[in-house]
Amino acid sequence: MATLSIHFDPAVIARLVSASGDDTIHVTLSLGEGAASAQAAPVTPQGPLAGLMRARLLEPGAVLTFRQRRANRSGRAVVTADGQLVVDGHSSPFPSPSKAAEAVTGNIINGWTLWRTSDGSTLDQLRQKLDAE
Repeated sequence: MATLSIHFDPAVIARLVSASGDDTIHVTLSLGEGAASAQAAPVTPQGPLAGLMRARLLEPGAVLTFRQRRANRSGRAVVTADGQLVVDGHSSPFPSPSKAAEAVTGNIINGWTLWRTSDGSTLDQLRQKLDAE
């Protein structure tokens, strides 16, 4: 009989422990053969966030949030290694910040100015920083 062994990065375990009942947690499993699977090719970011990720201004696993007080809305998304955004409550990742924001707000909206990193910077501010470098 085959044995299934699943190893999680400690950051994944920490995220699972801190999750509330309303959080959606996405876990990707890859099938492989022993040590060879640990040497999988790195994922190259694509799409609108790729430049920020290549410049290390935005890292895979980064949590982005927003809060619209007057509309009483908030959102949370996690950056994937391939440059997409996984939004809480949605099963499929979104290819751009604006599409991810639209999924939460229900309106066409500029996600570059809406989503914020943990230090409070908007994605647009990160993009401006990249352009200045």
